[in-house]
Amino acid sequence: MNRLFGSVRSRATLGATLVVAVALFVTGAAVLQALRSNLTAEAGTQAEGTARAVASELAARTPYDQLSGLGSKSGPVQVVDEDGNLVAASEDLQRISGTVTDRVEPRPSSPSPSASASPSQSAPAREDDEDEDDEDEDEDDEDDDEDTETPRSQSTPEDEESEPSLAPGETGRQTTFSSGAATMDDDTADYRFAAVDVQTHDRGLLTVSAGAPLAAEHSAVRTALTVMLIGFPLLAALVAGMTWVVTGRALRPVAGIREEMAAITASEDLKRRVPEPGTHDEIARLARTTNETLAALETSVERQRRFVADASHELRSPIASLRTQLEVAAAHPELLDLDGAVEDTVRLQHLAADLLLLARLDAGERPVDARVDLAALAREEAAGRTGVTVDAESAEVAGSRGQLARVLGNLLDNGRRHARETVSVSVRREGDRAVLAVADDGDGVAEADRERIFERFVRLDAARSRDDGGAGLGLAIARDVAVRHGGTLTVGAAPSGGALFELRLPLA
Repeated sequence: MNRLFGSVRSRATLGATLVVAVALFVTGAAVLQALRSNLTAEAGTQAEGTARAVASELAARTPYDQLSGLGSKSGPVQVVDEDGNLVAASEDLQRISGTVTDRVEPRPSSPSPSASASPSQSAPAREDDEDEDDEDEDEDDEDDDEDTETPRSQSTPEDEESEPSLAPGETGRQTTFSSGAATMDDDTADYRFAAVDVQTHDRGLLTVSAGAPLAAEHSAVRTALTVMLIGFPLLAALVAGMTWVVTGRALRPVAGIREEMAAITASEDLKRRVPEPGTHDEIARLARTTNETLAALETSVERQRRFVADASHELRSPIASLRTQLEVAAAHPELLDLDGAVEDTVRLQHLAADLLLLARLDAGERPVDARVDLAALAREEAAGRTGVTVDAESAEVAGSRGQLARVLGNLLDNGRRHARETVSVSVRREGDRAVLAVADDGDGVAEADRERIFERFVRLDAARSRDDGGAGLGLAIARDVAVRHGGTLTVGAAPSGGALFELRLPLA
């Protein structure tokens, strides 16, 4: 299991499938909720229309048994008086819930005082009755509001306050909605009920409750849910399959790169390169970067091999010479060349010191962060050397005094080795840089060789350099130290015709 989901392809497929599954679940729930709300609202509108039609007939003094909304083909309808008595109901209504009353058999109500009294005699009483009816109606409305729900989408501003008293023949503007069930002619179904009030001329305040079936809403929701339960898994499976295929094709070059890198590791052949796809995506850039890294590694390894070979060759000569002199001295002490032995020992010591410094530089050793005055350093290194002149202004740089002294010493040794008479040293400032220049009056360096002389163990005149004690490491060390100090070392033509070496370092 860990191996299966440890691959990028598996994790990408699983992640995409989970995201799509969550999105489908949220979208499906929102669609079902919206569908249910819209269909319920339509049923409520239909029920409200039926209730208001019956209320209009009651306001027009239509008898209960002649109300058109109470037929067997209509939905469940109830008419309740202000005392809570069921005075009229739909035919074949057997059971009901969710309305003002669950009664299904109409019960005759007591005659309204306003119907038996003459207008002149009952006027004061009617006013009192209307006040009492208003109070009862307010109380009934409050009770109904507590037991029923009024969707916000179909409510009116008067929902938050009690509806004012209605005049005879007037139908209330407020509609109260609720959900319930009813059984008609042995058929039980869910309904959306709407209740409205109407003030009649002869029967007082009545409440009409009418219902519209929710069968369409239930059927539509069930159909949509079935489609989602079948379609959503198929869609998620399709997304998973497409993601698996696309990810596999996208990662195929990565497998090729990995296999080639494994082969390079096994064969240790740094000349090989990984395949680069013809695309311009991240994998192609990865392949190019990998090949660049392999090229740099090949160059570094080859450089190390040449360094070891050259170092072995350079060390072999003084060691062999010293051994020969010691063997001769052991057999014939009178033939010992003491000066030659000392010279070979010193040469061997200098070569070992150069190799050690190069190894430290290759290891990335950071120079000591100290202030060094190049003018003072130039005067110190030039002291005791014949034919060396110094013209320097103060210029402080940050770095290792010992390494910078080694650079200047190597440049002066190189200048004395090739100069005819004099070597000049100058130090000046140029912007934010300090420039140390060493020039000689020799033959100079050919333009084609001006970069080659900074390579390790390179001598343009090998025989003379070896006789003079040079191993071809001085200029290579000087440039490496300059680079480690954030500077540069270049060679050009001196005004006198010789070589001009310029060391540029940032000012402290």
